Amino acid sequence: MPDRAVSSTLGIALLLLVTVVLAATVGAVALASVPAETATPTPVALAVSASDADDRLTFTHRAGPTLAVDELTVRVSVDGTPLDNQPPVPFFSATGFRSGPTGPFNVASDGGWSAGETASLRVASTNSPALEPGHRVTVRIAVDGNVVAQLSTTVS
Repeated sequence: MPDRAVSSTLGIALLLLVTVVLAATVGAVALASVPAETATPTPVALAVSASDADDRLTFTHRAGPTLAVDELTVRVSVDGTPLDNQPPVPFFSATGFRSGPTGPFNVASDGGWSAGETASLRVASTNSPALEPGHRVTVRIAVDGNVVAQLSTTVS
């Protein structure tokens, strides 16, 4: 009879071990299938001004992380109408814009747009609509398709 008591105790211990391993496996699989929380992007503070004197849009990075310019999409509208040609930042010469944008929008820059830096571009007379005094300019800046700033100013 003593052999049967050992077998029974051993069987219970093995069943308990299998149950614990199975529960741990199910728990691990369940936790792995839960999507991780997406990180909240760090806010970026940008500003824009527009001048009809030289058809210039000037952008200032006021605060936040450095932006990789080659990942930016810049979309400009004047009084709700998108420019016929949008700026392909970074660039040196592009259809609808005068050559030689400044700062991070120029291909000769280091590719990063940091807080405190200013970038500008000049809209060519071949692009439409024109920057005229009193018109409202709206600019949407996105990084990899995610809008990081929507800016507005009045052309002075």
